[in-house]
Formats: sequence, structure tokens, C-alpha cells
Amino acid sequence: DGFDLIREQKEGMQAVTLNRDEQAVFARSALALRYDPTDTTVTAPITGNQLLSPRRFEDRRDDLWTVFNRVQENLTKGGLRGRSASGRAMSTRPVTGIHQNVKL
Repeated sequence: DGFDLIREQKEGMQAVTLNRDEQAVFARSALALRYDPTDTTVTAPITGNQLLSPRRFEDRRDDLWTVFNRVQENLTKGGLRGRSASGRAMSTRPVTGIHQNVKL
């Protein structure tokens, strides 16, 4: 029964197409989950546009399901180039902790 529910949710998300502005809002929201905007000591080293970048050709679609998976993969796998708060070049780390993974 659980797999049927997941399949329905996936199909529903695939039926929703996001325009570029909606994708940008989605990515900014995901960044806020990963890098707490209320903590002034932590700044996001990457941009929302980087989260939206596909790693594979098949991930270039604009439906909610694909955008969700693209952003999730870019947040959890790491490897995105960015700048630290001090301006130093850095690469994001993969999420390995259970707590942070569940939160995302």
C-alpha cells in the first residue's frame, strides 16, 4: 500500500510544472533548511541556481518531481563549489548525519 501512495505522489508531482521563478523560490527554501538564515554565523556558500543545476541530462525537466530530486541530490551529495563566509573557495560536503538528512 505504501508503494502505491508513493507512486501517486510521484505522478502528482510530475504533473506540476514549475517556471524558473518557482524553481528559484524552491531552491532558496531548500538553502534555508540547510543553512539556517536565523544564525548569522552561518552563511550559505552556494546559490539556489547551483542547487538547480542538473547532474545528468535526464534531470533537465521542469516538473516538481525532477526539481525536488535535483535540489535534494545537490544538497545531500555535496561537491558544489562556493565561497565561505571569509571569501575562501570551498566545496560543499555531503550530508552524512541522520538528523540533517531527515531534516532536509
